[in-house]
Amino acid sequence: MFVRRRPLLRAAVVGGGAYMAGKSVARRQEADAQAEEEQNARLSDLEAQQAYQQPPPQPQAYQQAPPQPQYQQPPPDYQQAPPPAAAPSSPMIDQLNQLAALHQQGVLTDDEFAAAKAKLFGS
Repeated sequence: MFVRRRPLLRAAVVGGGAYMAGKSVARRQEADAQAEEEQNARLSDLEAQQAYQQPPPQPQAYQQAPPQPQYQQPPPDYQQAPPPAAAPSSPMIDQLNQLAALHQQGVLTDDEFAAAKAKLFGS
């Protein structure tokens, strides 16, 4: 009789091992499915929060930037500073003021203005 029990015992061990392996795989698949479900729930919550935070879409007329106001330039009298009233006048200062005025009007470029100043100061 002892001989007869070994094949049954062997079958029980093999069957039990297969059952445990199958149960382990089922648990792992269930855990993966639950983790994926939780992740999808978190993503949908985040999408809902972002949709709540974003302003509602505006009609086409309001999507364009409003036109910027066009400012007119002030009259030429306000663009130039008045000359100093009691400043002593010398030919060098007069020439420097004349060069500065030409530079402000755009007649002289920056390089030409710097060269003329250097020539005036004798450098």
